[in-house]
Amino acid sequence: MDDNRIVELYLFRDEAAIKQTSEKFGKRLRSLAYGIIGDRQTAEECENDTYMEAWNAIPPHEPRSYLYAFLARITRHISLNCCRERSRLKRKAFICELSAEMEQCIPTPDDVECRIDDMAFGEAINGFLGGLDEEKRNIFIRRYWYLDSIAAISAGFACSESKVKTTLFRCRSQLRNHLEKEGYMI
Repeated sequence: MDDNRIVELYLFRDEAAIKQTSEKFGKRLRSLAYGIIGDRQTAEECENDTYMEAWNAIPPHEPRSYLYAFLARITRHISLNCCRERSRLKRKAFICELSAEMEQCIPTPDDVECRIDDMAFGEAINGFLGGLDEEKRNIFIRRYWYLDSIAAISAGFACSESKVKTTLFRCRSQLRNHLEKEGYMI
C-alpha cells in the first residue's frame, strides 16, 4: 500500500493503518531501533511505541510524502530516550522493583513445568486482562507495560495513589489465581 493511502487510514482513524504501517515499515523501524539500543525486545517495544505516537500525531500532521522519515524520527526519539532512561540508576531500580512485583504472579521460566508455549501464555494473560473492568485493566497496563509511576497513574486516572496501589495489588493477586486456574505453577 502506498504512503498516501496509509496516511488516509490514519486520518480516518482506521486501525488498519497500524497494520499496514507495520507490514511496510516494521522491519526497517525495528532495525533502526536495534541499531541504537542493541536489544531486540526493546527495539520491538520502540517500534510499537512508534505506531502509538504516529496514531496520536498524524492528525494534525499529514506526512503523505515523507511517511518513513516521519516514523523514523519518532522511532529514533523513542530509542534514544530509552537509552537515556536505561542508564539512570533510578530507572534500573524501578524496573527491578516492577519485576519483583510481577514475579509473584507469573511462572518462572527456569522451572521445567513452567515452560509453556508463548502463545498459550499470552492468551491466558489476555484472557485475564479481558476479564478486568476498563479502569483496572488500564491501570495494570499503564504500570506494567508502560512502566508509569504510581503518581503518574494516579494523576492520569484522577484517583489517589493508595487506590492505584490497592488496585495493582488486587490485580496481581487475581492474575496469580487466574494463571493457577489455567494450570500454570507459580
